[in-house]
Amino acid sequence: MTFKEKYGNTALVAGASEGMGAAYAQALAARGLDLVLIARRKEPLEAMAHKITEQFGVKVLHINCDLAAPDAMQQLIHAIGDRSIDFMVYNAAASYIGPYLATGLPTHMHIARVNMLTPLAMLHYFGGKMAERRKGGIVLMASIAGFQGSGYLSTYAATKAFNQVLAEGLWYEWKSKGVDVIACCAGATSTPNYIKTNPGKASSLEPKPQQPAQVVEECLRKIGTTPSFISGTGNKLVSFLMRHVFSRKKAVSMMGDSMRKMYGMRE
Repeated sequence: MTFKEKYGNTALVAGASEGMGAAYAQALAARGLDLVLIARRKEPLEAMAHKITEQFGVKVLHINCDLAAPDAMQQLIHAIGDRSIDFMVYNAAASYIGPYLATGLPTHMHIARVNMLTPLAMLHYFGGKMAERRKGGIVLMASIAGFQGSGYLSTYAATKAFNQVLAEGLWYEWKSKGVDVIACCAGATSTPNYIKTNPGKASSLEPKPQQPAQVVEECLRKIGTTPSFISGTGNKLVSFLMRHVFSRKKAVSMMGDSMRKMYGMRE
């Protein structure tokens, strides 16, 4: 059975204009699925949609939407209409790197809306329809930053822990309904947003950043086999040490120290 036969004809990718989202879009188009691509920035989204149409010959609907907007879900339902969403990737994410109190509460609330509240609504609506049809697949992007407290990345890391636990719970609830759910726990990945942060080297143990396509292909191979996974051999090793060898206190301290060093943090 092909990927398309297993899941259906149309995939939705949220956060699709570049980086990991664009890699998901291209990988799903290569598997023959039509696409609904969502992103906040109009021009790069349109360019990505055109590129995929030209390269793979699939139908692409692109929706310019700020997923932090209070009416984001209503915008999506209106734009998508009666199209059946058979596979969904929630890759969109907001983050802030720095001391928690160095930015205002609206920043943290924005992160919570993009990373938790909107995916909750999309899962309930699109995932609910998949469960009714008894067929579908869902990917939530999590992060190894969410495996423990991550100083200077505290809110983002907490939202990624939420995503992982949510995906794992729905994996159990929906597996009997024919819907595969997986949390992809990625580490550092060479996306434009990651590169823009200009991170330094934290330690010799730090894994080399993965390429987006590597993460995506591993995820699409693993969906249906496990509720969550850590992408990349180096990330798996470091995560094993952090969770099973070092104490929780040590792991949290190491993560905070790494962030401080990578970004030259000052209180």
